[in-house]
Amino acid sequence: MAVRPTSRNPAVPPGAPGRSRRHRRGEVAAGLALALVALALAVVASLAIGARSIPPGEVIEALLGRGSLSVVGIVGELRVNRTVLGLVCGAALGASGALMQAVTRNPIADPGILGVNAGAALGVVVGAVVTGGLGLTSTVWFALAGAGIASAVILVLSASPMAASSPVRLTLAGVALAAVLSGISQAIVVLDEEILDSYRYWQVGSLTARPVDEVLGVVPLVVVGAVIALLLLRGLDAIALGDDSAIALGVRPGWVRVWSLVAVALLAGTATALAGPIGFVGLIIPHLARGLVGPSLRRVVPLSMVLAPALLLVADVIGRVIGGGAETPAGVVTAFIGAPLLIGYLVFGRRVGAA
Repeated sequence: MAVRPTSRNPAVPPGAPGRSRRHRRGEVAAGLALALVALALAVVASLAIGARSIPPGEVIEALLGRGSLSVVGIVGELRVNRTVLGLVCGAALGASGALMQAVTRNPIADPGILGVNAGAALGVVVGAVVTGGLGLTSTVWFALAGAGIASAVILVLSASPMAASSPVRLTLAGVALAAVLSGISQAIVVLDEEILDSYRYWQVGSLTARPVDEVLGVVPLVVVGAVIALLLLRGLDAIALGDDSAIALGVRPGWVRVWSLVAVALLAGTATALAGPIGFVGLIIPHLARGLVGPSLRRVVPLSMVLAPALLLVADVIGRVIGGGAETPAGVVTAFIGAPLLIGYLVFGRRVGAA
Protein backbone atom coordinates (compact mmCIF):
# COMPACT_ATOMS: atom_id res chain seq x y z
CA MET A 1 0.00 0.00 0.00
CA ALA A 2 1.33 3.42 -0.93
CA VAL A 3 2.35 5.61 1.94
CA ARG A 4 0.87 9.08 1.77
CA PRO A 5 3.55 11.62 2.59
CA THR A 6 2.85 13.66 5.69
CA SER A 7 4.77 16.12 7.76
CA ARG A 8 6.09 13.11 9.73
CA ASN A 9 7.17 11.18 6.66
CA PRO A 10 10.80 11.61 5.52
CA ALA A 11 9.48 12.03 1.97
CA VAL A 12 8.50 15.57 2.96
CA PRO A 13 11.14 17.03 5.26
CA PRO A 14 9.62 19.27 7.92
CA GLY A 15 9.84 22.92 7.03
CA ALA A 16 11.04 22.34 3.44
CA PRO A 17 8.51 24.70 1.81
CA GLY A 18 9.32 27.39 4.33
CA ARG A 19 13.03 26.94 3.81
CA SER A 20 12.49 27.14 0.04
CA ARG A 21 10.57 30.40 0.34
CA ARG A 22 13.14 31.83 2.71
CA HIS A 23 15.90 30.78 0.33
CA ARG A 24 14.11 32.48 -2.56
CA ARG A 25 13.56 35.64 -0.54
CA GLY A 26 17.24 35.59 0.33
CA GLU A 27 18.16 35.36 -3.35
CA VAL A 28 15.87 38.28 -4.20
CA ALA A 29 17.31 40.38 -1.38
CA ALA A 30 20.85 39.54 -2.48
CA GLY A 31 20.03 40.44 -6.09
CA LEU A 32 18.52 43.76 -5.07
CA ALA A 33 21.47 44.56 -2.80
CA LEU A 34 23.90 43.76 -5.62
CA ALA A 35 21.96 46.00 -8.00
CA LEU A 36 21.91 48.89 -5.53
CA VAL A 37 25.66 48.57 -4.94
CA ALA A 38 26.28 48.53 -8.69
CA LEU A 39 24.13 51.65 -9.12
CA ALA A 40 25.91 53.47 -6.28
CA LEU A 41 29.32 52.65 -7.78
CA ALA A 42 28.13 53.78 -11.22
CA VAL A 43 26.95 57.12 -9.79
CA VAL A 44 30.30 57.65 -8.06
CA ALA A 45 32.16 56.78 -11.26
CA SER A 46 29.95 59.13 -13.29
CA LEU A 47 30.77 62.02 -10.97
CA ALA A 48 34.47 61.28 -10.56
CA ILE A 49 35.77 59.80 -13.83
CA GLY A 50 36.22 61.50 -17.16
CA ALA A 51 38.77 63.37 -19.21
CA ARG A 52 39.85 64.72 -15.81
CA SER A 53 39.55 62.30 -12.89
CA ILE A 54 38.56 63.89 -9.60
CA PRO A 55 39.10 62.26 -6.16
CA PRO A 56 35.90 61.37 -4.27
CA GLY A 57 36.68 63.91 -1.54
CA GLU A 58 36.81 66.75 -4.05
CA VAL A 59 33.62 65.45 -5.66
CA ILE A 60 31.80 65.74 -2.33
CA GLU A 61 33.21 69.23 -1.79
CA ALA A 62 32.06 70.27 -5.26
CA LEU A 63 28.56 68.92 -4.66
CA LEU A 64 28.42 71.09 -1.53
CA GLY A 65 29.51 74.12 -3.58
CA ARG A 66 32.99 74.25 -2.13
CA GLY A 67 36.42 73.73 -3.65
CA SER A 68 38.02 75.15 -6.79
CA LEU A 69 35.77 76.78 -9.37
CA SER A 70 36.95 74.42 -12.11
CA VAL A 71 36.05 71.31 -10.11
CA VAL A 72 32.70 72.80 -9.07
CA GLY A 73 31.97 73.53 -12.73
CA ILE A 74 32.91 70.05 -13.89
CA VAL A 75 31.14 68.11 -11.13
CA GLY A 76 28.37 70.42 -10.00
CA GLU A 77 27.14 71.22 -13.49
CA LEU A 78 28.38 68.95 -16.28
CA ARG A 79 28.65 65.61 -14.50
CA VAL A 80 25.62 66.06 -12.25
CA ASN A 81 23.55 66.81 -15.36
CA ARG A 82 24.78 63.64 -17.04
CA THR A 83 24.28 61.52 -13.94
CA VAL A 84 20.70 62.65 -13.36
CA LEU A 85 19.92 62.17 -17.06
CA GLY A 86 21.44 58.67 -16.94
CA LEU A 87 19.41 57.73 -13.86
CA VAL A 88 16.11 58.88 -15.37
CA CYS A 89 16.66 57.49 -18.87
CA GLY A 90 18.15 54.24 -17.59
CA ALA A 91 15.18 53.52 -15.32
CA ALA A 92 12.78 54.29 -18.17
CA LEU A 93 14.62 52.09 -20.68
CA GLY A 94 15.00 49.19 -18.25
CA ALA A 95 11.30 49.13 -17.35
CA SER A 96 10.14 49.58 -20.95
CA GLY A 97 12.39 46.76 -22.15
CA ALA A 98 11.04 44.35 -19.54
CA LEU A 99 7.47 45.31 -20.45
CA MET A 100 8.10 44.84 -24.17
CA GLN A 101 9.53 41.37 -23.61
CA ALA A 102 6.56 40.41 -21.44
CA VAL A 103 3.81 41.78 -23.67
CA THR A 104 5.24 40.44 -26.94
CA ARG A 105 6.46 37.18 -25.30
CA ASN A 106 9.70 37.80 -27.15
CA PRO A 107 12.97 37.43 -25.19
CA ILE A 108 14.82 39.72 -27.61
CA ALA A 109 12.27 42.53 -27.61
CA ASP A 110 13.56 46.01 -26.88
CA PRO A 111 12.18 49.50 -27.60
CA GLY A 112 15.20 50.17 -29.80
CA ILE A 113 15.18 46.92 -31.75
CA LEU A 114 11.40 46.90 -32.29
CA GLY A 115 11.21 50.48 -33.53
CA VAL A 116 9.68 52.26 -30.54
CA ASN A 117 12.72 54.50 -30.09
CA ALA A 118 12.74 55.18 -33.84
CA GLY A 119 9.09 56.21 -33.61
CA ALA A 120 9.91 58.57 -30.76
CA ALA A 121 12.85 59.95 -32.73
CA LEU A 122 10.60 60.61 -35.72
CA GLY A 123 8.23 62.42 -33.36
CA VAL A 124 11.13 64.57 -32.13
CA VAL A 125 12.08 65.42 -35.71
CA VAL A 126 8.52 66.36 -36.59
CA GLY A 127 8.34 68.46 -33.42
CA ALA A 128 11.61 70.16 -34.30
CA VAL A 129 10.32 71.05 -37.77
CA VAL A 130 7.02 72.32 -36.38
CA THR A 131 8.52 74.32 -33.49
CA GLY A 132 11.89 75.24 -35.02
CA GLY A 133 14.27 73.46 -32.66
CA LEU A 134 15.10 70.37 -30.59
CA GLY A 135 14.09 71.89 -27.27
CA LEU A 136 12.71 69.31 -24.87
CA THR A 137 9.49 71.10 -23.99
CA SER A 138 8.64 71.57 -27.66
CA THR A 139 9.36 67.99 -28.75
CA VAL A 140 8.57 65.65 -25.85
CA TRP A 141 4.86 65.39 -26.70
CA PHE A 142 5.68 64.62 -30.32
CA ALA A 143 8.11 61.94 -29.09
CA LEU A 144 5.41 60.35 -26.93
CA ALA A 145 3.02 60.31 -29.88
CA GLY A 146 5.63 58.69 -32.13
CA ALA A 147 6.50 56.08 -29.49
CA GLY A 148 2.82 55.33 -28.93
CA ILE A 149 2.15 54.74 -32.63
CA ALA A 150 5.22 52.50 -33.00
CA SER A 151 4.25 50.55 -29.84
CA ALA A 152 0.76 49.99 -31.24
CA VAL A 153 2.21 48.64 -34.50
CA ILE A 154 4.47 46.23 -32.61
CA LEU A 155 1.57 45.10 -30.41
CA VAL A 156 -0.50 44.31 -33.51
CA LEU A 157 2.43 42.49 -35.11
CA SER A 158 3.06 40.44 -31.97
CA ALA A 159 -0.54 39.18 -32.11
CA SER A 160 -0.37 38.24 -35.79
CA PRO A 161 0.12 34.54 -36.71
CA MET A 162 3.19 35.38 -38.79
CA ALA A 163 5.17 37.04 -35.99
CA ALA A 164 3.67 35.39 -32.92
CA SER A 165 5.03 31.99 -33.93
CA SER A 166 8.64 33.20 -34.03
CA PRO A 167 10.50 35.75 -31.91
CA VAL A 168 12.99 36.14 -34.75
CA ARG A 169 10.24 37.13 -37.20
CA LEU A 170 8.89 39.73 -34.80
CA THR A 171 12.40 41.06 -34.29
CA LEU A 172 12.98 41.32 -38.04
CA ALA A 173 9.63 43.08 -38.44
CA GLY A 174 10.63 45.51 -35.70
CA VAL A 175 14.02 46.14 -37.29
CA ALA A 176 12.29 46.84 -40.62
CA LEU A 177 9.88 49.24 -38.90
CA ALA A 178 12.79 51.02 -37.20
CA ALA A 179 14.60 51.31 -40.55
CA VAL A 180 11.54 52.83 -42.25
CA LEU A 181 10.95 55.33 -39.43
CA SER A 182 14.64 56.26 -39.30
CA GLY A 183 14.65 56.77 -43.06
CA ILE A 184 11.70 59.14 -42.82
CA SER A 185 13.48 61.06 -40.06
CA GLN A 186 16.64 61.36 -42.16
CA ALA A 187 14.65 62.55 -45.17
CA ILE A 188 13.07 65.29 -43.08
CA VAL A 189 16.19 66.60 -41.37
CA VAL A 190 18.30 66.87 -44.55
CA LEU A 191 15.91 69.56 -45.72
CA ASP A 192 16.77 71.78 -42.73
CA GLU A 193 20.49 72.35 -42.18
CA GLU A 194 20.09 73.92 -38.75
CA ILE A 195 18.07 71.00 -37.38
CA LEU A 196 20.44 68.54 -39.09
CA ASP A 197 23.43 69.92 -37.14
CA SER A 198 21.67 69.29 -33.83
CA TYR A 199 20.12 65.99 -34.90
CA ARG A 200 23.35 64.32 -36.04
CA TYR A 201 24.76 64.16 -32.50
CA TRP A 202 21.45 63.62 -30.73
CA GLN A 203 20.46 60.61 -32.88
CA VAL A 204 23.27 58.35 -31.60
CA GLY A 205 22.19 58.74 -27.97
CA SER A 206 24.11 60.86 -25.50
CA LEU A 207 23.85 62.02 -21.89
CA THR A 208 25.23 65.49 -22.64
CA ALA A 209 22.21 67.08 -24.26
CA ARG A 210 20.01 68.25 -21.35
CA PRO A 211 20.54 70.34 -18.21
CA VAL A 212 19.14 68.93 -15.00
CA ASP A 213 16.31 71.50 -14.90
CA GLU A 214 14.90 70.18 -18.19
CA VAL A 215 15.28 66.57 -17.04
CA LEU A 216 13.43 67.18 -13.78
CA GLY A 217 10.64 68.88 -15.74
CA VAL A 218 9.69 65.62 -17.48
CA VAL A 219 10.39 63.24 -14.59
CA PRO A 220 6.62 63.12 -13.84
CA LEU A 221 6.08 61.44 -17.23
CA VAL A 222 8.59 58.73 -16.31
CA VAL A 223 7.05 58.36 -12.85
CA VAL A 224 3.56 57.91 -14.37
CA GLY A 225 4.90 55.32 -16.82
CA ALA A 226 6.72 53.47 -14.03
CA VAL A 227 3.65 53.45 -11.79
CA ILE A 228 1.50 52.05 -14.60
CA ALA A 229 4.14 49.39 -15.25
CA LEU A 230 4.28 48.38 -11.58
CA LEU A 231 0.48 48.16 -11.36
CA LEU A 232 0.43 45.83 -14.38
CA LEU A 233 2.93 43.29 -13.05
CA ARG A 234 0.41 40.85 -11.58
CA GLY A 235 -1.57 40.87 -14.83
CA LEU A 236 1.54 40.39 -16.95
CA ASP A 237 2.63 37.44 -14.80
CA ALA A 238 -0.82 35.93 -15.37
CA ILE A 239 -0.67 36.51 -19.13
CA ALA A 240 2.64 34.63 -19.22
CA LEU A 241 0.58 31.52 -18.35
CA GLY A 242 -1.66 32.06 -21.39
CA ASP A 243 -4.71 34.23 -22.00
CA ASP A 244 -7.17 31.53 -20.87
CA SER A 245 -5.37 31.08 -17.57
CA ALA A 246 -5.16 34.84 -17.11
CA ILE A 247 -8.91 35.21 -17.65
CA ALA A 248 -9.53 32.42 -15.15
CA LEU A 249 -7.46 34.40 -12.64
CA GLY A 250 -9.61 37.49 -13.21
CA VAL A 251 -7.17 39.32 -15.50
CA ARG A 252 -8.30 41.03 -18.72
CA PRO A 253 -5.42 40.45 -21.18
CA GLY A 254 -6.57 43.07 -23.68
CA TRP A 255 -6.59 45.86 -21.13
CA VAL A 256 -3.24 44.76 -19.71
CA ARG A 257 -1.66 44.94 -23.17
CA VAL A 258 -3.18 48.35 -23.93
CA TRP A 259 -1.96 49.85 -20.67
CA SER A 260 1.42 48.24 -21.22
CA LEU A 261 1.55 50.05 -24.55
CA VAL A 262 0.81 53.33 -22.75
CA ALA A 263 3.56 52.68 -20.20
CA VAL A 264 6.11 51.76 -22.89
CA ALA A 265 5.24 54.89 -24.88
CA LEU A 266 5.66 57.11 -21.81
CA LEU A 267 8.92 55.51 -20.71
CA ALA A 268 10.66 54.99 -24.06
CA GLY A 269 9.29 58.19 -25.58
CA THR A 270 10.47 60.38 -22.73
CA ALA A 271 13.89 58.70 -22.59
CA THR A 272 14.34 59.20 -26.34
CA ALA A 273 13.29 62.84 -26.17
CA LEU A 274 15.82 63.38 -23.38
CA ALA A 275 18.89 61.51 -24.62
CA GLY A 276 18.21 60.26 -28.14
CA PRO A 277 17.45 56.71 -29.30
CA ILE A 278 19.73 54.65 -27.03
CA GLY A 279 19.43 50.97 -27.89
CA PHE A 280 20.08 47.59 -26.26
CA VAL A 281 19.71 48.72 -22.63
CA GLY A 282 16.15 47.39 -22.55
CA LEU A 283 17.33 44.15 -24.16
CA ILE A 284 20.22 43.28 -21.86
CA ILE A 285 18.97 44.35 -18.45
CA PRO A 286 15.77 42.24 -18.13
CA HIS A 287 17.80 39.10 -18.89
CA LEU A 288 20.32 40.03 -16.21
CA ALA A 289 17.51 40.74 -13.74
CA ARG A 290 15.90 37.36 -14.43
CA GLY A 291 19.23 35.71 -13.82
CA LEU A 292 19.38 37.34 -10.39
CA VAL A 293 15.79 37.06 -9.10
CA GLY A 294 13.92 34.62 -11.34
CA PRO A 295 11.24 35.08 -13.99
CA SER A 296 8.51 36.86 -12.01
CA LEU A 297 7.92 40.33 -13.42
CA ARG A 298 7.05 41.59 -9.95
CA ARG A 299 10.77 41.24 -9.25
CA VAL A 300 12.24 41.68 -12.74
CA VAL A 301 10.76 45.10 -13.57
CA PRO A 302 11.76 46.88 -10.32
CA LEU A 303 15.23 45.35 -10.50
CA SER A 304 15.55 46.41 -14.15
CA MET A 305 14.82 49.98 -13.08
CA VAL A 306 17.86 49.80 -10.79
CA LEU A 307 20.28 47.91 -13.05
CA ALA A 308 19.58 49.84 -16.28
CA PRO A 309 20.75 53.24 -14.94
CA ALA A 310 23.93 51.55 -13.71
CA LEU A 311 24.63 50.15 -17.19
CA LEU A 312 23.88 53.45 -18.90
CA LEU A 313 26.11 55.43 -16.54
CA VAL A 314 28.94 52.93 -16.96
CA ALA A 315 28.55 53.18 -20.75
CA ASP A 316 28.75 56.97 -20.48
CA VAL A 317 31.90 56.76 -18.32
CA ILE A 318 33.52 54.34 -20.79
CA GLY A 319 32.69 56.74 -23.61
CA ARG A 320 34.48 59.55 -21.80
CA VAL A 321 37.75 57.69 -21.31
CA ILE A 322 38.20 55.63 -24.48
CA GLY A 323 38.25 58.52 -26.91
CA GLY A 324 41.45 60.14 -25.72
CA GLY A 325 39.77 63.49 -25.11
CA ALA A 326 37.04 63.07 -27.74
CA GLU A 327 33.94 61.56 -26.15
CA THR A 328 32.15 58.52 -27.54
CA PRO A 329 28.36 58.85 -26.99
CA ALA A 330 26.78 56.39 -24.58
CA GLY A 331 24.49 55.07 -27.32
CA VAL A 332 27.52 53.90 -29.30
CA VAL A 333 28.97 52.09 -26.26
CA THR A 334 25.67 50.32 -25.47
CA ALA A 335 25.49 49.22 -29.11
CA PHE A 336 28.96 47.68 -28.85
CA ILE A 337 27.79 45.78 -25.77
CA GLY A 338 24.32 44.79 -26.96
CA ALA A 339 24.83 44.01 -30.64
CA PRO A 340 27.00 40.90 -30.06
CA LEU A 341 24.43 39.57 -27.58
CA LEU A 342 21.60 40.05 -30.08
CA ILE A 343 23.60 38.40 -32.87
CA GLY A 344 24.49 35.52 -30.57
CA TYR A 345 20.84 34.94 -29.73
CA LEU A 346 19.75 35.03 -33.36
CA VAL A 347 22.55 32.66 -34.39
CA PHE A 348 22.34 30.14 -31.58
CA GLY A 349 18.64 30.44 -30.78
CA ARG A 350 19.08 30.67 -27.02
CA ARG A 351 19.35 33.35 -24.43
CA VAL A 352 22.73 34.97 -24.26
CA GLY A 353 24.44 36.38 -21.22
CA ALA A 354 22.82 36.25 -17.86
CA ALA A 355 19.41 34.89 -18.75
